[in-house]
Amino acid sequence: MKLLCTIDFMEIKRYTDERMASTLKIQSCVLETVHRVFREEGFTQIMPVILSTTTDPLGPDPSASTIKKGEIEYLGQKLVLTQSMILHKQMALMGKLSKIFAVSPCIRLETPDRGATGRHLFEFSQVDFELGGAVMADVFGLMEEVLCEVLKDVKTKCHRDLTLLGRSLLVPTIPFKRFTTHELKEKYGDDWEASASKLAKEPFWVLCHEREFYDREDPKRPGHFLDYDLIYPEGFGEALSGGEREWEFDRLVKRITGGGKSTEEYGTYLDLAKKGKLRPSAGGGFGVERLVRFLTGAKHIKQVQLFPRVPGEEVHI
Repeated sequence: MKLLCTIDFMEIKRYTDERMASTLKIQSCVLETVHRVFREEGFTQIMPVILSTTTDPLGPDPSASTIKKGEIEYLGQKLVLTQSMILHKQMALMGKLSKIFAVSPCIRLETPDRGATGRHLFEFSQVDFELGGAVMADVFGLMEEVLCEVLKDVKTKCHRDLTLLGRSLLVPTIPFKRFTTHELKEKYGDDWEASASKLAKEPFWVLCHEREFYDREDPKRPGHFLDYDLIYPEGFGEALSGGEREWEFDRLVKRITGGGKSTEEYGTYLDLAKKGKLRPSAGGGFGVERLVRFLTGAKHIKQVQLFPRVPGEEVHI
């Protein structure tokens, strides 16, 4: 019988390696803590959306590098794989829920060069959360608590695993420092994220990115945006992206068309906005694997994923 594919020695070693076992124990501790903190803060967990008629466009964000959306056809209907749950999170807040989160699989079919960054996967899991009626400061307080609690728990419960991996962790000072993209670009140039992250000793916030249509433009300062990234120190880069949300129909249409996209793709979403069903909110999403990479000090993110999905690399199993 002919095998369709073979697994070499290095692949077998990945599944049996003691370092991988310790990494996955740390990941398990991370998810346990994340669930605990979100429950204590009154969040309701919802199940992830895998297939839908539309998904996060990841554009016109200049840092996005997806080649295409993952698509399938089922019973004559074209469906896309989730790139992020942002649109569904906004719709989930139309009812009685005001705080929601999900551990959501995401598929982002990125250009092969992204594999060399050490941070990118084309299949990963993201903790996606949204707060109805919230503003940036609410997200900052929540996420700073989440990250500090994760660090404390991993330091305490996974001490042996951290020792095996040669990693020492510090719990950062709250509140985290805040900068704008304008400040950091002026100081470091267009590649400000890599430079600022490498020099930082603790996580920090970066505000005001021109990104997707659902991140709210500041009504008091056109051309400025009420969104943010959380950046890990030591060169580990972006941890979270999020923002306050656009919810008004006219604003959404203007932002979609202004970004060169068609409103047809977002028919149901825009219909709900036109009927006044969407509400103000703020939220974000942080990658589980990126967080585990930071905690373990892994050089490349594929070292923390048991079945790695790296842009430009062949999938073996």
